[in-house]
Amino acid sequence: MYLLAGLIKRALTNKNNYYIVEDMNSQTGKNDGMDIFYQQAKKNRLKMTPQRAAIYQELLKAKDHPSADMIYKRIIKKIPNISFDTVNRTLLTFSKIGITNIVEGYGQPKRYDPDMDTHHHFRCIQCNSIIDFHNENYDNIAVPDEINRKFTVIHKKVVLEGLCDKCGGR
Repeated sequence: MYLLAGLIKRALTNKNNYYIVEDMNSQTGKNDGMDIFYQQAKKNRLKMTPQRAAIYQELLKAKDHPSADMIYKRIIKKIPNISFDTVNRTLLTFSKIGITNIVEGYGQPKRYDPDMDTHHHFRCIQCNSIIDFHNENYDNIAVPDEINRKFTVIHKKVVLEGLCDKCGGR
């Protein structure tokens, strides 16, 4: 356990001496949400950097499906010398290696979702908030035969649109 904690501490210390402190699970001695990140980074031979770890930590904390700009504004407080381009490219890389999903943008900036479990979204058409929800019927929705004949479906996700409770919904 100390070895793992030591590795995390070294991985999160950069040359400018900015330190990123992780919340550790007191029972297991590790950050469970970060486990997937470390495993996938290693599997995909992605170099572990303090910037990547901090960006993923910030993404895990976010419940608002943030854009690269939103993550950048949060992370720059911890790592003042990080660039927007680094944040943007890192989030795209996370999507490519399967540790985050790009959420439907509808002409707006890409937004990111670290929740890789099956779930669906409600998008408010007024404030653009995106809310996760679970529904077994939607999880098991049948793909039409005409789609199956022409395409290979990899993921099924339902997106409902309307007004959230803050914007005049029920």
